[in-house]
Amino acid sequence: MVKALVTGGTGFLGAHIVRMLVESGHEVRVLRRASSRIELIADLPVEHVLGDVTDADSVRKALEGCDWVFHTAAVADYWRAQRTKMYQVNVDGTRNVLEAARIAGVKRVVFTSSAAAIGLRADSKPSDESVPFNLPPERFPYGHSKFLAEREVMKAVQAGLPVVTLNPSVIFGPGDLNLISGSLIVEPARGLVPPFYPAGAVTAIDVRDVAAAHLVAAERGASGERYILGAWDVAYRELFVLICQIVGAKAPKLPLPKALATPLSALINALSRFGLKLPVDGNQVWLSARRMLFDSSKARATLGAPQVSLRQSLEDTYHWYVQRGLIAQKTHL
Repeated sequence: MVKALVTGGTGFLGAHIVRMLVESGHEVRVLRRASSRIELIADLPVEHVLGDVTDADSVRKALEGCDWVFHTAAVADYWRAQRTKMYQVNVDGTRNVLEAARIAGVKRVVFTSSAAAIGLRADSKPSDESVPFNLPPERFPYGHSKFLAEREVMKAVQAGLPVVTLNPSVIFGPGDLNLISGSLIVEPARGLVPPFYPAGAVTAIDVRDVAAAHLVAAERGASGERYILGAWDVAYRELFVLICQIVGAKAPKLPLPKALATPLSALINALSRFGLKLPVDGNQVWLSARRMLFDSSKARATLGAPQVSLRQSLEDTYHWYVQRGLIAQKTHL
């Protein structure tokens, strides 16, 4: 049994990690803000420490006596968040956690980065861990913030701190309280189906497989290494069709040509600057025209293969929202 701190432990991924740690017999401490929603872990026997990763003193206090730290706290909803806040949490917050871990002498840090911190190949084939971040920061500030956070990780590793970096692709599954990927299910279930499907594709994975990989990484991941976590490569057209089948909605039938993504993105961003509130961010549109595909073979060989299918993940996500009254269950079309 070890004592583990989970930053972001009340959130989507963090809560699943907390639950798996408890089920594995470990002692768990959660660093959270006073305003954090705790319903995902309210039934678990864990210690709560109030603080914030941007507050170095509270991080040091939370890490006292811990063997492991899982640093999952981050601002991921870049289309809603202020960029300054996102960089403060994702970069400065990571630096605080790493420094506190060094002071506390922890045996292992598992840092939750993102596949967003990895670049795209010119030939559109899946990228592996060796491809450097190469998207315009102004287009993808979230990916850029995670790229900068990984620089902090490498500095800490070079100074002797044992850190394993995990790079999850798009995460689906039950428990997405803040509607990050979950909005792709909730909105169609509420009748908000876009008229077009994007031309691009993504690699994705279920949250439970991501959480399980974190525990394995703490035990046998190699310090200084990064591991891409992915389970399925799926075109947006296929994804929208499957989601709409599950929630009982009509899927979009018209493609949004890649050539139109850039001008449409510019138009959406211009309208947003004039104060018009739109259901989509221009940079999301720009990214959705690209094949954001990643090679997870390294993680599969070291951490194990994902177990949850795409359909099962989406169905479980849908039913989780239905059970909580966030969407009404419909008769399938």
